[in-house]
Amino acid sequence: MTTHLVWFRNDLRITDNRALYAACEDPHARVMAVFVATPKQWESHVMAPRQAAFIYQHLQALQVSLAERGIELFYHQCDDFAAGNLWLKDFCQRQNVDALFYNKQYEINERERDAALESALQGSVMTRSFDDSLLLPPGSVTTGEGTMYKVYTPFRRAFLERLTESDSRSLPAPKRRDIDGDLALHPLTPFDMAQQEIGEDFPVGEEAARERLRTFCRETVPDYLEQRDLPAVDGTSSLSPYLAIGVLSPRQCFNRLRTECPDVLERRDGGAFGWLNELVWREFYRHLLVAWPKLCKHRPFITWTDHLRWRHAPHDLQAWKEGKTGYPIVDAAMRQLNTTGWMHNRLRMIVASFLVKDLLIDWRQGERYFMSQLLDGDLAANNGGWQWGASTGTDAAPYFRIFNPTTQGERFDKAGRFIKAWVPELTDVPEKHIHQPHQWAEKLHRVLDYPAPVIDHSLARKETLAAFESAKRGSQPIG
Repeated sequence: MTTHLVWFRNDLRITDNRALYAACEDPHARVMAVFVATPKQWESHVMAPRQAAFIYQHLQALQVSLAERGIELFYHQCDDFAAGNLWLKDFCQRQNVDALFYNKQYEINERERDAALESALQGSVMTRSFDDSLLLPPGSVTTGEGTMYKVYTPFRRAFLERLTESDSRSLPAPKRRDIDGDLALHPLTPFDMAQQEIGEDFPVGEEAARERLRTFCRETVPDYLEQRDLPAVDGTSSLSPYLAIGVLSPRQCFNRLRTECPDVLERRDGGAFGWLNELVWREFYRHLLVAWPKLCKHRPFITWTDHLRWRHAPHDLQAWKEGKTGYPIVDAAMRQLNTTGWMHNRLRMIVASFLVKDLLIDWRQGERYFMSQLLDGDLAANNGGWQWGASTGTDAAPYFRIFNPTTQGERFDKAGRFIKAWVPELTDVPEKHIHQPHQWAEKLHRVLDYPAPVIDHSLARKETLAAFESAKRGSQPIG
């Protein structure tokens, strides 16, 4: 009997899983699954403890779903990718595996791991890999010269043209295998690393994720453009944690959106296209990661920005991390992140701009801290977002575009509903003063249990512009 092994990684679902589906196409094959946990490697990549817990919970759910279809999930824990490869090679030999099926990951360490394993298995085990976590594979959307786009808008135009010509259907879950009896569920050892409670905002399971997707596309998408920037409103999908670990696929998102909003590609001023645009941004950042591997190594895309002289300001950095900068919208956002592991996208832009453009602290400090906290931690999206905000990346915000944290708060949380939910020290501050509470307190001779601003925005803006202009001049050859 032929034996097929499915290697699960960041694709913890049975529905629309290309590797799993392909492994199960032969009804006579014995199909097994495996997951290799590498806690030391994850810690070196600064995986958030809460994301580790989210993965573990979904791994348990995956084990049950696979068992119901007659597929046993094997589990092994070791330190890093190299050790994992050694174990996998030995496992394939012991189980007489004929073919290994897996879905590709695009980060540089993961790509090197997969290439090394394929080389080690060559001649003994056939390997089949699939582009599963993207709507279109990296390298498939290029300029007329055959190169990767550096600017988002023309990439999106080409991407959508290609998408309409491609097969983006979602695959069904595999049918139950013909086995004798039911499979025993072996206990999965908890990961040997710190884990953290997730709370009730992100329930576990594929069905919970699909139900959230259905509800969002039916009820929220029509108002998406009007509400997505308002953190006090539940106006975004909140699906990123499920996409990050592969409980949902982007094809499921795209197809559900088309089902509920059939004119999504024609009505480009509507909420449905606005959300599709976010899915395309996700693709853009992953395609960039493959085209320019230096992004995986936290190098700036714009080379001259490496000449920036960042401030060494550990106290300011700590204030930013703890949500104690004295700027209410920044502090509320950081406290939301620290408590829930998730942050509204508009707020991600605001706090990134504040760290880099107000405090003049290296964007990589922020990128790293986000990864250590985010339930939806994803290298491509996180790096892309930070380099956009820091004006160091491809298609980045111009360096002279600097968010004013006070006016950003006034614009997107006018009444301070979000601020007061996360900064209870400001509960008694009237709405019209919530974004500059110390001015109000001074007039009334009140003492607030809330820190004064760590920096003056107008002065910081001038210093940041000077720093960027100096770096740019310094990178240019003389003569």
